[in-house]
Amino acid sequence: MDFRLTEDQRALQESARRFAQNELPKLAAEIEETSRPVPHEWLKRYAEMGFLAINADPDLGGLGLSHLDAFLVMEEFAKVSVGVAFPIFECCAGPVRIVERLGHPSLRERVVPKVVAGEMLVAISMSEPDAGTALTDLRTRARIEGDTIVIDGSKRWCSGAGHSEGYVVFCRFDGTLGAKGIGAVFVDKDTPGLTFGPQEQLMGFRGVPSADMNFENVRVPREHLLVGPGGFSSLMGLFNIERLGNATMALGVAAGALEHVTAYVQERKQFGKPIVDFQAVQIRLAEMAIKVEASRLLIHRAAANTEQGLPNAREASIAKCFANEITREVTATALQLMGGYGYAKEYGMERRLRDSFGWGIAGGAIDIQKVNIAAELVGRRFDQRK
Repeated sequence: MDFRLTEDQRALQESARRFAQNELPKLAAEIEETSRPVPHEWLKRYAEMGFLAINADPDLGGLGLSHLDAFLVMEEFAKVSVGVAFPIFECCAGPVRIVERLGHPSLRERVVPKVVAGEMLVAISMSEPDAGTALTDLRTRARIEGDTIVIDGSKRWCSGAGHSEGYVVFCRFDGTLGAKGIGAVFVDKDTPGLTFGPQEQLMGFRGVPSADMNFENVRVPREHLLVGPGGFSSLMGLFNIERLGNATMALGVAAGALEHVTAYVQERKQFGKPIVDFQAVQIRLAEMAIKVEASRLLIHRAAANTEQGLPNAREASIAKCFANEITREVTATALQLMGGYGYAKEYGMERRLRDSFGWGIAGGAIDIQKVNIAAELVGRRFDQRK
């Protein structure tokens, strides 16, 4: 068992780090100030560097590298900000992988090359007003009429809504109750009948659009069917890649906070010496470093084990749950060490703290991950409805 990255992986990681650290801080500040997502001209720059194509199929314009390679890049971007890293997350760990794996050839060949070229973003649309954690309660309906799929319903908390050009929409087919009736359909943004609500004002996640989606007699070609009824398990298997992406984004926020505060405590002086010389500060730094390293190892283990298939559900849940918790702890500790400078908006640590809380809500809340982990331990699912 070798925990070291390969030379190629270290080179990729360093390339991503240089680009993120040298090119993106100003963009991150603009996104934080305006809440506008990464502009298309920047997406093209990401694409030119290959950062949107890392783990995509080479036959579709991708580099054909591993999920772990993608997460190495994602972490470096997330160290700068969630806003600048979000396109990497969507393209490398998000619904694009569902389209690539399950989509009709004509759909794959249209969507994936545009994504890796920076010409298209794809979002996932799962949650509804009454179906979040209880995803199998979703009510958005899909029916097949000849060569057309017709969709009616509404979605909530869709990251990318109104900005992304395409959406992987979870739907209920034929009125079948429970997981057996759930499938997914690809819908283009400009499809008649699809409308978006106003942009949500969130605690953090500046530059990550979020809005309601409304479907009224939305008609798409049958070739846009990704998974029909009965394929819910295959959707959730692929969603474990997104869970690891979520964990990596949380890790990046924590790792960025650790790097930021480590530099700060060596420069900030009190009582005539740098505050890093105080033992209490040293202990806090060590505790943060332990959490960040442990989180990184859990993510890398789960990612490394996907090379012959999909991530193991238990490993993905453990990695996500741990990263979601430690990012809140690390950013809060870093803010406290920085004192008033940490609390002041202009120095960036309070942004990291606000962003840290979003990941433990998105993609399956922390507590539901723990329920899933317990279910794996005892070998049976727990029925929350009884």
